[in-house]
Amino acid sequence: MGLDQAMRETMRLWACGVTVVTTTDGKTRAGMTVSSFTSISLEPPLILVCLHKDAETSRIVTESGIFAVSFLGVDQAHVSSQFAGYVDLPEGADRFYQIDTVTQETGAPILKDAIAWLDCKVYSVQDGGTHWIVLGEVVATERLPDPVWPLVYHNRAYRNVTAVVDPEKP
Repeated sequence: MGLDQAMRETMRLWACGVTVVTTTDGKTRAGMTVSSFTSISLEPPLILVCLHKDAETSRIVTESGIFAVSFLGVDQAHVSSQFAGYVDLPEGADRFYQIDTVTQETGAPILKDAIAWLDCKVYSVQDGGTHWIVLGEVVATERLPDPVWPLVYHNRAYRNVTAVVDPEKP
């Protein structure tokens, strides 16, 4: 097995939340499912997303300087699949087909039914091989009140959180 395949087999065991990164240039909306996401800093408030260089979303993010990150809930696997491009859409429809959105500070579309969201301005962009590593400065954020359950992706399938683990118990 080559390193590329070995890396794929290893990384599929990393469980992560599922997000959708969305953007607009004022004329065109774009969005994509993203699992490479993390919080970086509270001062200033920074997050990181990795966007495939060939995706229209990454082009518009880097040109417009704005994007939003919507966290998906356990009942939104279909939204993830749609923004990943795995759902056949009607002719001429974009990935926002039948998805309600709102906007906040930047004007980037935010998925209305997300369990949480971050509205961001591009802080910096770094080369990451096949992807752009985009740092975003958070200018607004909101979340649903507890309890909320995130959509999780692990081992090539969507999962849900099922139990709280007590670190004191062996």
